[in-house]
Amino acid sequence: MKQERVHVMAGNTFAVSDATGDMRPDPHAPMGLFSFDTRFLSHWVLTIDGQPLSPLSRDDMTYFETRFFLVPGTASHYIDADVSVIRHRSIDDSFNERITLLNHSAEAVEFTVRMEIGSDFADTSEIKGPRPRRVAARVEENRLRLCHERERFTREAIVSSTVAAQVDPGGMTFRITVAPRGTWTTNLHVAMTIRGEGARDLRASLESHQRQVRDDMREDLRQWLERAPTLVAERQPLTDADLAALTDLAALRYAPLAYTDRVPVGGMPWAMALYGRDSLITCLETLAFTPELAAPTLRLLANGQGGRLDDDHDEEPGKILAETRYGESAAFGEQPTSLYYGAADTTPLFVILLDEYERWSGDVELVRELRHPARMALDWLDEYGDSTGDGYLRYRRRGSRGLLNQCWKNSPDAVVDQYGRQPAFPRATCELQGYAYDAKMRGARLARDIWDDPGYADRLRREAAALKERFNRDFWLPQRGYYAFALGPDGRPVDALTSNIGHLLWSGIVPPERSAQIAGHLLGPRMFTGWGVRTFAEGQLPYNPVGAHLGGVWPSDNALIAAGLRRYGHDEEAARIVAGIFAMAETLGGSVPEVIAGYPRDLTRYPVQLPAAGRPQSWAAGALMMLLATTLGLYPVGENLLVRPALPDGFGWLDLLDIPGRWGLTDAYGREHRVTGARIR
Repeated sequence: MKQERVHVMAGNTFAVSDATGDMRPDPHAPMGLFSFDTRFLSHWVLTIDGQPLSPLSRDDMTYFETRFFLVPGTASHYIDADVSVIRHRSIDDSFNERITLLNHSAEAVEFTVRMEIGSDFADTSEIKGPRPRRVAARVEENRLRLCHERERFTREAIVSSTVAAQVDPGGMTFRITVAPRGTWTTNLHVAMTIRGEGARDLRASLESHQRQVRDDMREDLRQWLERAPTLVAERQPLTDADLAALTDLAALRYAPLAYTDRVPVGGMPWAMALYGRDSLITCLETLAFTPELAAPTLRLLANGQGGRLDDDHDEEPGKILAETRYGESAAFGEQPTSLYYGAADTTPLFVILLDEYERWSGDVELVRELRHPARMALDWLDEYGDSTGDGYLRYRRRGSRGLLNQCWKNSPDAVVDQYGRQPAFPRATCELQGYAYDAKMRGARLARDIWDDPGYADRLRREAAALKERFNRDFWLPQRGYYAFALGPDGRPVDALTSNIGHLLWSGIVPPERSAQIAGHLLGPRMFTGWGVRTFAEGQLPYNPVGAHLGGVWPSDNALIAAGLRRYGHDEEAARIVAGIFAMAETLGGSVPEVIAGYPRDLTRYPVQLPAAGRPQSWAAGALMMLLATTLGLYPVGENLLVRPALPDGFGWLDLLDIPGRWGLTDAYGREHRVTGARIR
């Protein structure tokens, strides 16, 4: 049976334990205390008189705080126990645990409380098999200092106790006497330092770090929720899902080193770092709810924009980051992830977000500030993205260590035809062409309205029109009634039916007369499960319902598809997707994972989460917000917000109050009678 795992988190600092609060290395899961891509604690095990503890209950107070209620011994021996233990755990930039031992007997009792402590300082990229490292353990008064050094790379965990302890290199021991009906408490604090030259904590002098330490986590969460619009709905599960999504996204904000504002990380457990694609799409999804994420994300990605040709990191001038890591393997070039650019979609998405953010916020100053990075990104589409000269955005890794597939479906076997055959490189997936078209159209608007460059605007519009015409000629499969998944370098289509065609509706590259056929495929039985649209249609040889990119259902994918369907007037089809994803959220208790299996809903009656799926995950949380905005039909038009609701049957009514934007604050109201045919069950 799968072991229950419990996590607390704040940005990219997080701890994962078992149901008792203990942390031990596990090759199948990232157990331990992590920050900035390093495991600072791999062993954190509490015993009472040499006995392990068993769980009674747990109080998950919020994403950064939880309490474990425990008793010594195994499950068969703790009935009418004379002693119980409470572990109150919280996390911010450090890790804190208050241990309270309660003596329920009428006599004073002596106990030996032991916390075993250890660290392997593993890089997150090697959790399944960490390399041996030299770890120095230094014993101090009521404090244990664990340190790993490799040249200038230094990581240190400093564990301290508020009461006297016998400290040894393997942990802390407390020999105590607890009065009748009395309690004993100690607070354990784990400080994590990232040291550079001069043994200085690199975070200590950063404004962002100092502010994070000062901020009260509860107050920060309260203000975050208060700034977001308020959802009032007839059905409580809708407001529960909205609150869960906002809370998940709050947990996934972090301030990178040398940066003062917080941006979204990818998600638990493997993507607790900046991912360009995830962050850009999350910001696009959440503009109606948390627009404050967009500007810092755009600035950060602009600061890290590619400026040279670097094969090992897939870097090219103008290209937007795919990923950045701070761990040991990145620091020494063992992985190319210190600054990695292996994504073909981040660059057009950067321009798309910049334009969409201005439409919502009216922040023309940011558009002026980022004019040069935006133009570099647009230039990259043609100078480097079109590597074969046929006018299509393609990808092929430059070095030997980068990702093979550099679209959003980036697993090695994701890009295949209906028989499982993979095209050669460079590959041009269909949604990349939609993103490139959209980026050029939006860049033209920015050039005309804000950069005061009508000549550049006209050029971009001509290029976009040519791309749209070329795309609809070369990618369309007339006998199938849908667009090819991709083109190989020889122009031969990859004929698989995939969810990527829904992104084409979102981008606007599809002629109106073809949209009904696309909608029919997306909501047909081969693709729509009842929970959402599969990544890969059933009936094709590679289809696998538990394959993330070969049949799984992604909320983020579905959010873009639903928005695209509404763009083309397919309101009933969009409503079915909205209903399915929110039914998933309701069944799972509010939040949604990164991906679920593509089983038909009438077969499983429960969303089957894939083992490696992230939860919480930023673009999954953002998907719920985008789906709410889509079902309410929120569209910024000049200084006003257009509201055109199309609610699924079963939603009743819902009101979204105090939506922020260039208009100040406004409200949107929706009633389900506008659309029928989709029902939450």
